[in-house]
Amino acid sequence: MENSKQINYNRAKTWQIGCFAFNNTATNVIMLLMGYVSYYATGVVGLSVVLVSSLLTSMRMFDAITDPIIGFIIDKTNGRFGKFRPMILIGYSIMAVSILTMYNTLHLFPENLKMPGFIVFYALYIIGYTFQTACTKAGQACLTNDPSQRPLFTRFDSIYNLFIFASGAQYASGYIAPKYGGFTFQAMQEFSLTFVLIAGVLTALAVTGIWSKDRIEFFGTGKKAPKVKFRDYVSVLKGNRPLQMLVVSAATDKLAMQTAGNNSTVMVMLYGIVMGNFALYGKMSMITMIPSFIMILIGTKYASKFGSKKALVRFTWLSILTYIGVFALLVFGDPTKISLDNFGIMTVLWITLMCLGKGFGSISGGIVIPMIADCADYETYLTGRYVPGMMGTLFSFVDKMISSFGVTIVGLAVAYIGYTSSMPQVGDAYTPAIFWVTISLYIGMPMLGWIASLIAMKFYELDDEKMKEVQEKIAEIKLAAQDEEEALA
Repeated sequence: MENSKQINYNRAKTWQIGCFAFNNTATNVIMLLMGYVSYYATGVVGLSVVLVSSLLTSMRMFDAITDPIIGFIIDKTNGRFGKFRPMILIGYSIMAVSILTMYNTLHLFPENLKMPGFIVFYALYIIGYTFQTACTKAGQACLTNDPSQRPLFTRFDSIYNLFIFASGAQYASGYIAPKYGGFTFQAMQEFSLTFVLIAGVLTALAVTGIWSKDRIEFFGTGKKAPKVKFRDYVSVLKGNRPLQMLVVSAATDKLAMQTAGNNSTVMVMLYGIVMGNFALYGKMSMITMIPSFIMILIGTKYASKFGSKKALVRFTWLSILTYIGVFALLVFGDPTKISLDNFGIMTVLWITLMCLGKGFGSISGGIVIPMIADCADYETYLTGRYVPGMMGTLFSFVDKMISSFGVTIVGLAVAYIGYTSSMPQVGDAYTPAIFWVTISLYIGMPMLGWIASLIAMKFYELDDEKMKEVQEKIAEIKLAAQDEEEALA
């Protein structure tokens, strides 16, 4: 696509975007697996709930600290195999080894080595995870710079994750838990091996997708980038207002999701205790797939036409309205009547609201990744620096520092109502305290995150028109560089 000034956009083939989106799916597969690590650490290894929650929060902060370091490494890398492909493979390899070793051996450690062992294995997993996830964000900038094409990543990414999280929920609640009578050692052994292998296949597809674009001519201005120093992180964050606002938006949303839809403990409380039907969790994830898929297609089409910023704002509002409906349904209705065996008005309303919520949430959350690439291009527009690794990991650094408190919030919340030595389990007795803690985590936290996003977007200037201006200037810089090279030749 070319605009009125005849910009020759660096466009990717649709299959390349589709394959590269698997990189985020691969790390989400691993994240889904690690969402159950509390059950392994407390139920199998024997560590306390509060200790594990505190450790996971501390390790999340460590995760944030590793981001700028690895982003710096990415920006310094440009070997014969490119900038991103080696980092993706290094990241996956570290994750696979650390996770499989932990889930298969940690419970055998001497008592005094279990906690240090957990910290070491989890730290290694984080380092690998950061290597691979940093490439998802940074690689966007070289894959395509066409503003109308970048939302395609969100389409593929949201659809893949919709399937993965739905399948993962069904796998955990409908297969693993019933087969082994809970999340036992044998359950986690099979769980970890299966998901690590799936992530490996998706990683290979992602490397294939970015293969031909992982070259210097697709990096920023198309010439060797000026040297960057570690202290440049401060100037980038200070001078790039859109990045600041995107960080606020995404970090608050991530914190909300860490304490809501992506947290296995909250799902156990909601479906396994409040509704008394944990098997419904996996089934609901599958039921919502097709309607959510349709909404994702509509939402990403909207983003391609009107810009990512407008799409994020629109679908964040729709998410808020949907969750107001969820709150009313759970508070004024009878959650125990939500069942596929009792297909009454409660079940119909629950399915409808979940379909809408999954779809709207997938769009508003997924559109952030291509918006990071917009911020990277904006940095090139402002300063001439092409630092996608720095941009992506600087974003992740602040994002993770804020969202790191998600696990602690859940841990403290369940400890407050009496769960100090074990996590809530399917079939535990229902109490009003459990109900209101579940409501606060599942609905209240996302609401706060979405409100913060809407405020942040008021000050985010990279709308559709601004991004055209950004790409025009970058194209002029590239053309000037080519003319200079030809003159020297």
